[in-house]
Amino acid sequence: MKKLRLEKKVIGMVSTNVYLAVNEETKEAFLVDPADGAELIEDWIAKAGASLKAILLTHGHFDHIGAVMKLKADLQVPVYAMQAEKTVLEDPLLNASAKFGKSFSVKGDRFLTDGAILSVAGFDITVYHTPGHTKGGACYYLPEEKVLFSGDTIFCESIGRADLPTGNGAELVRSARKILEALPEDTAIYPGHDEATSVAHERRYNPFL
Repeated sequence: MKKLRLEKKVIGMVSTNVYLAVNEETKEAFLVDPADGAELIEDWIAKAGASLKAILLTHGHFDHIGAVMKLKADLQVPVYAMQAEKTVLEDPLLNASAKFGKSFSVKGDRFLTDGAILSVAGFDITVYHTPGHTKGGACYYLPEEKVLFSGDTIFCESIGRADLPTGNGAELVRSARKILEALPEDTAIYPGHDEATSVAHERRYNPFL
């Protein structure tokens, strides 16, 4: 039996993909980029019959972190992010919440470095530091499941924008190339917006690479 059950909801003002990764053997789960609507997400987790163990953040922009602090308080789970993203999460100017809505700040619990390997909800997760969209962008790779959560680093036939605070276009291209060169062709890519893709598809059709 396949261990991973992956569910997605599109949430928030810019249609962010929020992922709930459930271990079918234990019903433990982790959440990727809770964009907004904490109560909606809590109801989703409950309906999935899951026990949330962690929140993983691909980066600190407002449209990926809006529900973090309430979920963290209500469910008593740790928040993971790259060490380099700490200031973005905490600063409303850098996380763009001051520009696009109500200013807020997010406090992480466990800060990561490139190449770290996590064990969360029974999954082994390799952390890739992928700066460019923000300085502390991250992608999370589950090698046994051949799944990558790419945040706003890689999209289907595209990459993220680099014109927001701490962004850098050249770094973003390098980060996307690093991921696509490192991972097997049959890896499924689940981005922060729009539709899923694969390493094979992006190697062939992504014009930025």
